[in-house]
Amino acid sequence: MRKVAGGLMVAELAFWLPWIALLQSCMVRALPYDYSASIEEGFDSKAKHLLIAAKIKGTNMALIMSAVVKDSVGDFVHAGGVVAKCGCWSMLKGGLTAASSGPAEIYFESNATVDLWVDSVSLNPFTRDEWAAHRAASVSAARKKTVRLQATDSAGNPLAGAAVSLDAVRTNFPLGAAMSQHILTNSAYQTWFASRFAVATFENEMKWYSTEPAAGREDYTVPDAMMAFAKSNGIAVRGHNVFWDQPSQQPPWVQSLPYPQLLAAASRRIRSVVSRYAGQVIGWDVVNENLHFNFYEGRFGWDASTAFYAAARLLDAGSALMFMNEFNTLEQPGDMAALPARYLQRLRQITAAYPENGAGMAIGLEGHFTNPNIPYMRAALDTLAQAGIPIWLTEVDVAAGPAQAQHLEEVLREAYAHPAVQGIVLWGAWRPEGCYVMCLTDNNFNNLPQGDVVDRLIAEWRSTPRAGATDAQGFFEAELVHGEYKVSVSHPALNNSVTRSVKVDLGSGSEHYFIDMQV
Repeated sequence: MRKVAGGLMVAELAFWLPWIALLQSCMVRALPYDYSASIEEGFDSKAKHLLIAAKIKGTNMALIMSAVVKDSVGDFVHAGGVVAKCGCWSMLKGGLTAASSGPAEIYFESNATVDLWVDSVSLNPFTRDEWAAHRAASVSAARKKTVRLQATDSAGNPLAGAAVSLDAVRTNFPLGAAMSQHILTNSAYQTWFASRFAVATFENEMKWYSTEPAAGREDYTVPDAMMAFAKSNGIAVRGHNVFWDQPSQQPPWVQSLPYPQLLAAASRRIRSVVSRYAGQVIGWDVVNENLHFNFYEGRFGWDASTAFYAAARLLDAGSALMFMNEFNTLEQPGDMAALPARYLQRLRQITAAYPENGAGMAIGLEGHFTNPNIPYMRAALDTLAQAGIPIWLTEVDVAAGPAQAQHLEEVLREAYAHPAVQGIVLWGAWRPEGCYVMCLTDNNFNNLPQGDVVDRLIAEWRSTPRAGATDAQGFFEAELVHGEYKVSVSHPALNNSVTRSVKVDLGSGSEHYFIDMQV
């Protein structure tokens, strides 16, 4: 154990940069990856990437501590951060991609002058091939299951050589996209969207400034029509959003309201929108971006978000998830406001006063990436997964540039492979004047490279063995993505075929289905 004293940049350790994270070529044989190796207090020496334990001494405050790498060309790269608590060990799990070889230094920073202890630092390297192998193994474990089907005749005898075909009816993993109101009048947009996505988030149309542009003048015509389109095409909808904590995103008439009038307006807003769409949405972004902004906390007090989440739960008491939706928790390890540890801290504050919220809460990670730090993304998801509630990536896009499509694929593959992630929504709503950051198609709905990535992954994640034959014992075995399938079985000795619906769900072990065929 090493004691470190001082303030900002309080400690440094020297090491060779190729050994810290994702390497360009194979240099060592890496250990298997453990997605569960992330705990709030204490250590797991098996955890990968950059792990740091820090103990605060001489203060009664919880402080932010971060790990920063200075590479061989003098650039400083943030690798992760943690809320270090007084008198106990806190685990920092992070990572980065090494772009070049050479000596480097790692610094441990805090936002105050304190005594720190750093112990059991673990730096683990993975080649790109090894990293991809971890993802593939996780996909097989988290998204697929081996299924055995047996064909028998009317007497119960196994039918060897029976022809088996499988057709996917639906897959369980929700992949969606943002949707703009232009879908209501553009049939090409409708066809393109409905043929790909199972979930929609209305880009702006359900937000307060859209549904009540002037005080008391509510208009839900557009989101109602968009909801009707989604329902008619079997597309689930996320409610986005009830409130937005960013001051500039309030309806203009709201920003200067005195306390009593603001309280009345906010109460009317949450009752109006949540009651209207209760039972029709699968989740609500109740208070958007309340790690970075605090419009309502500044006006109503520190527990404003807590009260809003409790009210939303009462107004929509069904199965809809209540999301805490935030940016930079995955994207930017240098954003101290949005660290995974800060996210979990805020989540606990929201649920502490109203424990009934806990069962319906969910983690919403926007995912607005510039140059994705994939090792940090995985480490952040590992940390957030310890909350034990659903995690969704809710607004995924990647900044424009020559590697935009490649970066998008890396982000989507990493999210899909993580066992704690239960859904992904892309933030590329089509508008004729251009998308927010990332478009998937041109204005004729021909795919751009980003759209090709999405289509390729949809096909890959839905792929199933199309046909085969039973063995001598009448068994047919296949690894299937979780979902629903139509299975057809026929045999040369029989005059008919049998079709069954088979559901493949998450769970340990293989599933064994019997299909009886009548002679």
